[in-house]
Amino acid sequence: MDGQEARGESLREQVLETAYARYGTQAEYPWGSSPNFAVLRHAGNRKWYAVIMDVPRERLGLAGGGKTDILNLKCGPVMAGSLAGQSGILPAYHMQKGSWISVLLDGSVDMGTIEMLLEISYDATAVKKRSGGQITGPRQWLIPANPGYFDLERAFAQSDIIMWKQSSRVSVGDTVYIYVAKPDASVRYKCTAIEVDIPREYADENVRMKKTMRLRLTHRFRQGRLSREFLSSHGVTAVRGPRGIPNSLLRAMEDAEREDQTE
Repeated sequence: MDGQEARGESLREQVLETAYARYGTQAEYPWGSSPNFAVLRHAGNRKWYAVIMDVPRERLGLAGGGKTDILNLKCGPVMAGSLAGQSGILPAYHMQKGSWISVLLDGSVDMGTIEMLLEISYDATAVKKRSGGQITGPRQWLIPANPGYFDLERAFAQSDIIMWKQSSRVSVGDTVYIYVAKPDASVRYKCTAIEVDIPREYADENVRMKKTMRLRLTHRFRQGRLSREFLSSHGVTAVRGPRGIPNSLLRAMEDAEREDQTE
C-alpha cells in the first residue's frame, strides 16, 4: 500500500469535517514542501490545537512501508502519560512529547475517541477565560432541523424562545441559523443563543441528546429565500449537522436580512 492509498483509507476527512462543524475551523496548509500537512488553529489566539501529517511508517516505529496519517493533539502531561502505549496512540511526532500525542488515523482509534481528544486539545489551547467569558467574540452556526420531527413554526408562534438540541460548542451570544429540510429546504430562522450546555438526557427513534441550548428568535426568512441552491452557490452543499458558515454565505444572509427589514 503506498502513501496515497493509505491517506484514502484514513479518518483525515472526518477529522477535518468535525473541526469545521464543531469549531468553525478551516484547515491551513502552510508548508509547500509538505502539502498534506494540515494545521487547525483557534480563530482568536491563532494557536494550533491539532496538526494532521502524513508520515513514513518507519519513522513512527510501525511495520510496513509507505506513509500513514497521524493527528497531533495537546492533552497535558498526565493524560499523555496515561494514553501512552494504547493502541493507535503514540508519543508526539515533532511536537513536545510531554504535552502532545500522535493519534493514528488508520482506524485503530475510533472516531468517538478522536472527537473527545480533539475537544480536549481545543480546550487546552484556547484563550483563557476572563471574568467568566471567552475573549474571542461570538460565532455563527448553521444547524439543520427536520420538520417531520419538530414543528418550529408552531413553536416560534407560541414563543420567540425555544429549547434545542446542542451537539456543538455553541456559546452564549453566538448566532444560530436554522436550515429546515424538505419541503422547506431553506434557512428559515436566525436566533441568538441565550443559554447553553443545559443537561438533558433524551433518546427516541429519531433524536438522541445529552444537552440542550436556549435560542431566541431574532429574524424569520421567508420560505425559499435562502434555499438549498442559494447555500450551494456560496459553498455549502449540505447541512447534515452543526457547522460553521463561510464568510461569503454569512455576508449574503446578512444582506438578505437587511433587505427583509426594508421591504
